[in-house]
Amino acid sequence: MSKLLTINDVTKVYGQKTALGNANLTINQNDFVALVGMSGGGKTTLLRMIAGLEQPSTGKIEQSGQEINGINRQSRVMFQDDRLLPWMTVRDNLTFGNHQDDKVRQADELLAAVELADFGDYYPSRLSGGQKQRIALARALMDNPPLLLLDEPLGALDALTRLKMQDLIMDLTQSRQLTTVLVTHDVHEATRMANRIVVVKNSHIAQVFENPYRGSGDDKKAHQAVLAERILDEIYAEEVV
Repeated sequence: MSKLLTINDVTKVYGQKTALGNANLTINQNDFVALVGMSGGGKTTLLRMIAGLEQPSTGKIEQSGQEINGINRQSRVMFQDDRLLPWMTVRDNLTFGNHQDDKVRQADELLAAVELADFGDYYPSRLSGGQKQRIALARALMDNPPLLLLDEPLGALDALTRLKMQDLIMDLTQSRQLTTVLVTHDVHEATRMANRIVVVKNSHIAQVFENPYRGSGDDKKAHQAVLAERILDEIYAEEVV
């Protein structure tokens, strides 16, 4: 597989605190990578540097051989809060008010893909939390970015809506051959969605788990549960000094 993203000896320091230290990771095209670990371990810091929202203190991050300096225009981010603009319709939230035919057509196709084809003229205030996250996902997929970054986008959803959104994200990223990086506290979500799971703890990458059992099939649940236990053991294992 060809590399899309390389993280080379990346350290991020805020004042006297090291948020992430000497991180090295390669992400291949079409990978779905989950970053897991306890709060404050460094996973969100890493995602923000991939997005170009933060810059490494040392080291470098490259996408398709180009170092990321400033906002990463070759990626899109979906956050836990939907960040929809309340004064714009759903369709305009996707096009940012650009009414060119190709933009409107792409927006309508994505609304159909997230099963909200009839909601283009609605305003966000009329939508449920799950519907808003579907719109946020559609917006992140506009212009088919090569890299999709998901910052705990499902954390505020109820369990059933969360499962449906997991399936939708998996379906759309696979059909569009998108490379995806997900930050989540939910290890079971990670083993269901990702083919690689990266444990980030104590400000460094502790271990990378390969996951051949991703997906929603009943035949995979037992394997996912066993892998989730291994990952949890790594997350909570004490550091050997």
